Amino acid sequence: MAPIPEPFKWDESFAVFYQQIDDEHKGLFDGIFAVAASPGDAAVLDTLRGNVVAHFTYEEGQYEKIAGYDVAAHKAKHAEFLTAAGGINTPVSTDQVIFMKQWLVDHITNTDFTYKGKL
Repeated sequence: MAPIPEPFKWDESFAVFYQQIDDEHKGLFDGIFAVAASPGDAAVLDTLRGNVVAHFTYEEGQYEKIAGYDVAAHKAKHAEFLTAAGGINTPVSTDQVIFMKQWLVDHITNTDFTYKGKL
């Protein structure tokens, strides 16, 4: 597992070097940080959910263009997260925040990095 940065903020170690995707990743970090700061705020959680879905949709459209890329496996990881995170409601527990943080840093460093330099 990748270390969770504290404070929980995107930095260059998470860069995939595609501006829109890096910007969206920054937004996911910020969204999880906001949920951690306001665990009882349903609007903050809903905003994060919307940003996650939008990011997955955009990213999937990008890596589908890579010849030979394991699109199905990457999409399955997105689907697994959506299923697991779909059950999160307010108030969001500390364990749920840690789950989201860990999933994001692991997913970027272990899965998203597989398309670095290929888009």
